[in-house]
Amino acid sequence: MRTKKTIYLIRHGQTDYNNQGIIQGSGVDSDLNETGRMQARAFHKQFGYLQFDAIYTSELRRTHQSIQPFVEAGYQHRSLPELNEINWGKFEGLRSTPELHAEYLKLVSDWSEGRLDSKIPGGESPEQMYQRQLAAMDILLQQKNEERILICSHGRYMRAFLCTLTNVPLRNMDDFEHSNLCLYVLDKIDDRRFEISVRHETGHLEGIG
Repeated sequence: MRTKKTIYLIRHGQTDYNNQGIIQGSGVDSDLNETGRMQARAFHKQFGYLQFDAIYTSELRRTHQSIQPFVEAGYQHRSLPELNEINWGKFEGLRSTPELHAEYLKLVSDWSEGRLDSKIPGGESPEQMYQRQLAAMDILLQQKNEERILICSHGRYMRAFLCTLTNVPLRNMDDFEHSNLCLYVLDKIDDRRFEISVRHETGHLEGIG
């Protein structure tokens, strides 16, 4: 008998680095700003009734702070390094410039053409991140008593993880839109595949930011 699982996948709330165009991957451990904290409270207000069986975050503070209202309501959460954002190497902590943006666009073009081992010097490739995501899936699927799961992660990670969960080629990850504290809902349909039932939901954020 197939184990029922539904994943509520959110991106962390807004940080000042988001506003300032500063690149933050797994190497930058930034905090939510006031708008991000408002987004976190709004998400909890809308979805706190769901009675999650488990909550998972990356190791980075911005994901912990995004589910803090659930912690205050009595939930515990588990931090997994497998959920960390991609590492942007030499880009980490830098403000985007036309030159950096051009390099980024070239990298994304490589990825869309299937060159998934391309990466920023000192950083991580999508193929390397994908291996982490397979490990994350193994952890999630092993928990037979966890049917409704909240996961808070990061923008690039979310795009790739949506591919991993739905068996879509990783080269198509930019087909998935994301924004701060957006929500995707996925239902398990076979042993290692999920189907998206809610896509880039942001209605809970109306009037914020």
